[in-house]
Amino acid sequence: MSEATAPAFSLEPSEDVRDVRDWAHGFAADIIRPAAAEWDEREETPWPIIEEAAKIGLYSLDFFANQWLEPTGLGIPVAFEELYWGDPGIALSITGTGLAAVAVASNGTQDQLFEWVPQMFGSPDDVKLGAFCSSEPNAGSDVSAIKTRAVYDQAKDEWVLNGVKTWATNGGIANVHVIVASVEPELGSRGQASFIVPPNTPGLSQGQKFQKHGIRASHTAEVVLDDVRIPGSCLLGGKEKLDERLARAREGKRSKGQAAMKTFEASRPSVGVMAVGCARAAYEYARDYAKQREQFGRPIGDNQGVAFLLADMATRIDAARLLVWRAAWMARNGKDFTNAEGSMSKLYASETATFVTQNALRILGGNGYTREYPVERWHRDATIFTIFEGASEIQKLIIGRTITGLPIR
Repeated sequence: MSEATAPAFSLEPSEDVRDVRDWAHGFAADIIRPAAAEWDEREETPWPIIEEAAKIGLYSLDFFANQWLEPTGLGIPVAFEELYWGDPGIALSITGTGLAAVAVASNGTQDQLFEWVPQMFGSPDDVKLGAFCSSEPNAGSDVSAIKTRAVYDQAKDEWVLNGVKTWATNGGIANVHVIVASVEPELGSRGQASFIVPPNTPGLSQGQKFQKHGIRASHTAEVVLDDVRIPGSCLLGGKEKLDERLARAREGKRSKGQAAMKTFEASRPSVGVMAVGCARAAYEYARDYAKQREQFGRPIGDNQGVAFLLADMATRIDAARLLVWRAAWMARNGKDFTNAEGSMSKLYASETATFVTQNALRILGGNGYTREYPVERWHRDATIFTIFEGASEIQKLIIGRTITGLPIR
């Protein structure tokens, strides 16, 4: 592609993106952050805040669609950074539906997108949620180990789902669930597909709700599927496309249609920027604390040990943000991640969040270890970014395979 026709990459967000950034930041500062400690302690879904976000249009299909389709690819990253700067747990409650929506967008038809995604958000007067369910008790990083089965009942044109999903954000309380299931287990991950489970479908129930180390304002639970029958039209992408993909897999031909991986690949930059927002919150708090806190007659930030640490924190945050922006721009403009740029952004940003929050806590000393100061909560929250939607080790595996071309184990 010539320079004249290539989409421009810029480090300066457009005016529209800056307006959304300021809008999201205002909501995070005025509504999310003041409520963060309370909902962390309650370990409950912050429905009043989600409803408030829905009333102003921040939790809505229009908002997510407009930011997802923003031409530079920076709409979602810029907005998410501000929300997660407010509080990662509450922000995940607001944005968690987006992963289910991405699953439909990545694997479904246009008709399925128009039918199901609006039902995931509902309306300001009747807020709904969506849930993406991939992980299982024995299938986390190893997606090929998924045991949930989807069997086609040709006589009734229905799919029958059985299995247990775990670690599902909004699992069991969502209006619409997207389930990754195995159609042909002998084909491993290439024999899987994604299915929509409509609201109030018999056989789907919530299992264990997890009490977590961090992001405690976000609902995480098991989803139990017991002879769940759904219409044939609820297979994302349709049966004809699935049959073609399975036939290619049986013949040993390559395919880009693996259900869970397509969703995770599309969402990696978004997860990376969640970590950037959390890291930035902790860095800014530690920086301001270091300028005000005095020991031995001077601010602690006047000591090289603290100042150099702040310098490392600020540099890593900027580097992580740039990796995320590059990956988001590439994804929006149809450029393949030929060097695993999506995994790079998620890996570096998540590790940055743990580094920054750990050292923010150290800068605050004993105060940082107490719940009277928010860095303790951000430190707990940051840990999840190195685990969910592809642990850091999995991202390194993907990057290693991509840059060497070798089947690294």
